[in-house]
Amino acid sequence: MQNTITVTVPHDMSVETAKKRLAERLETLQREYVDKVAHSEVTWAGDVATIKVTALGQQATAQMTVLADMVRIDVQLPWLLAAIAGRVKDVIARNANDVLKIGKT
Repeated sequence: MQNTITVTVPHDMSVETAKKRLAERLETLQREYVDKVAHSEVTWAGDVATIKVTALGQQATAQMTVLADMVRIDVQLPWLLAAIAGRVKDVIARNANDVLKIGKT
């Protein structure tokens, strides 16, 4: 049984700028956590990124959709990680907010 987390983060920039900033953050996170996860991949199809992370024998997947005024992130956690869903949601929201606030006045 999976647990789904949904995070929405508003922004006031173009879709392309938001995508660029989010893609850069995802690349940074992949580099920083390369020794902590067995596998991670990010695939973009238009304005939607599909993210897969495997760690501790568990796979979490997410879809990040960049819209004109917000980013919607839907994460599917395996049952083993469902117990920490609240912390995962907080980390995702904080990272997305930080990325989308860069350069804002």
